[in-house]
Amino acid sequence: MPPPCGAMRLRSLAIALSKLASVHEKKLELEQYQTDGELAARWISDILLFDDIFDGCRVADLGSGNGILGIGAVLAGAESSTLFEIDEDSCSVCTNNVQSLGLDERVKVSQTRIGIDKIPSEDFDLVITNPPWGRQNLRADRPFFEAILSIGSKAHLMHSAEATHVAKFFNDSGWSAESYGESDFALPAAYEHHSRTRDRTRAVFWRLTPPKSHQTHPDRS
Repeated sequence: MPPPCGAMRLRSLAIALSKLASVHEKKLELEQYQTDGELAARWISDILLFDDIFDGCRVADLGSGNGILGIGAVLAGAESSTLFEIDEDSCSVCTNNVQSLGLDERVKVSQTRIGIDKIPSEDFDLVITNPPWGRQNLRADRPFFEAILSIGSKAHLMHSAEATHVAKFFNDSGWSAESYGESDFALPAAYEHHSRTRDRTRAVFWRLTPPKSHQTHPDRS
């Protein structure tokens, strides 16, 4: 069982997250590209610098894959997280990862169809998501954007550096959208259409803040 985190340093967090089991049977239509442990740890460390993970913080990880972001947030000091994932196999991997760290009381797994099943907004102070980027299905990210609006709490989003619609979507809804960093994102040859063993693309990190009048938990901001 990991030490109670909040105090877990970046390197220790990266090592812990890198040991999580991955989803092996990846589904092309879901764009299941895995966020690696090093990148996840650095991103969570950036979120901590904004004070968006705090004592008592409850996190929603939308499209959780193997659960690396929601689990990482708890290891970094969040009170709890819920891993929302549509794929049954991924949910099983999430559950095993949660149990392997002894986090059953703090991390829940929910098989949920983002954009179809309702997510109770009052349960969360922060959303973290690396949604599908729409490379296989156009606008595949839209249900995730709309879920962020529906939850109404601050959110951190990873998206392709080529995406030009992120800020406009949220600005049009009265939210602020601040890009605060970029990183290479590894694309392993998980699917038959990849001709190379490994490729990389550029990812951008966004901090999305709702209008004050719409914030679900103004006392927690």
